[in-house]
Amino acid sequence: MLQIDQTPKKRSVFHPIRTSSRLLGPGVIAGAADDDPSGIATYSQAGAQFGYQQLWSVVLTFPFMVAIQLVAARIGRVTGKGVIANARLIYPEVVVIALVMLVVIANTINIAADLAAMGAAITLVIGGPAPIYALLFGIFCALAEVFIPYRSYAHVLKWLTLVLFVYVLAVLTIHIEWIEAINAILRPSFEVTTDYLLVIVAVFGTTISPYVFFWQTAQEVEDMQLARERPLIEQAEDKKHHLQRMAIDTGVGMAFSNGIAFCIMITTAATLHQAGMTNIATAAEAAEALRPLAGPLTFALFSLGIIGTGLLAVPVLAGSAGYAVAEAMHWRSSLELKPLRARGFYAVIAAATLIGAALGFTAIDPIKMLFWAAVINGFVAVPVMVAMMIMASRLQLMGKYKLGAGVAIAGWASTLLMAVAAGVLLWSIFI
Repeated sequence: MLQIDQTPKKRSVFHPIRTSSRLLGPGVIAGAADDDPSGIATYSQAGAQFGYQQLWSVVLTFPFMVAIQLVAARIGRVTGKGVIANARLIYPEVVVIALVMLVVIANTINIAADLAAMGAAITLVIGGPAPIYALLFGIFCALAEVFIPYRSYAHVLKWLTLVLFVYVLAVLTIHIEWIEAINAILRPSFEVTTDYLLVIVAVFGTTISPYVFFWQTAQEVEDMQLARERPLIEQAEDKKHHLQRMAIDTGVGMAFSNGIAFCIMITTAATLHQAGMTNIATAAEAAEALRPLAGPLTFALFSLGIIGTGLLAVPVLAGSAGYAVAEAMHWRSSLELKPLRARGFYAVIAAATLIGAALGFTAIDPIKMLFWAAVINGFVAVPVMVAMMIMASRLQLMGKYKLGAGVAIAGWASTLLMAVAAGVLLWSIFI
């Protein structure tokens, strides 16, 4: 009987779907959530305003994005704690509080922007009041995250994000000046103007986003606890397979994220920019990039993409805020816990979501709100990345799993990239 029971387990190792499901997890979810409505709007604006000129930014950010997400994943799996729980061990309380406040404020603004865009998107299809739709989406997201196991919820919503592949189809079917596009990547041109730098910071901020760091760290911890495994630092044996799994998971997730971003930017460059539409002010204008491919279905497909990515991203945004506050306050924090066993954690999630939904009633245009949410993320990312890099390099936290030279150099280079972009933007504004 033992041999019979063991045989299918042994064969299942070689099953491609099951093997993929083990290798791909938090990194893929993080990558999918990174292409939220804010990302769609920002990449669309970059393509519409500057044509192919900023394609280099999406290509450049990919290795840096992978590096910093690997740092986030490693912190969670090695220590068995989230970002803020680790920060409390080595930083003064004022630093911890500052990090929590930055993340909560940025995430709430991002939630507001995403929900407002979702409301505007559904208005394109069926009409009606966008703020009311945004509020209803917010209530749904809050209830779903509190009462539905997130793994089940995300498993369904990941399929909705596949509608973003319509931008991949667009790239294959519309006319693109490929020589000009490739030249813009290989020989990038820069403009030291506020408008140009503002879009660059927004692209960097929506690509290398603080909430995705917190989320992937927390989900590595959740996965470890579900598997009833100890943190790597507490295990005597070397667990290199975990590091390899995280590298594959993160690489695939970020490749998906940046691949879609590239397609959105090049599609809007080849359609909106070429048509002279250089400033996207409404969801309808952003959707026009898909008109050559989708025709009458343009608004429906665009809306489905915005709503699908929003339904996936809003819980990630609220969840990462919940993890940050709960870890700072020594509360229980896990999406696997029932609401009554983690009341503070779920209260933060619900509050961040509903406050974000309420902000949808402001007079700010949803597309502009999405863009500025990305800019804010670009600034908030810098101190968060510095804190994470220091944590991941500390022997007392990471033991033998502290960052090696390769990942450390790439992680610090990513941090420097974000800092320089934000600093040059501020310089262009005030000097």
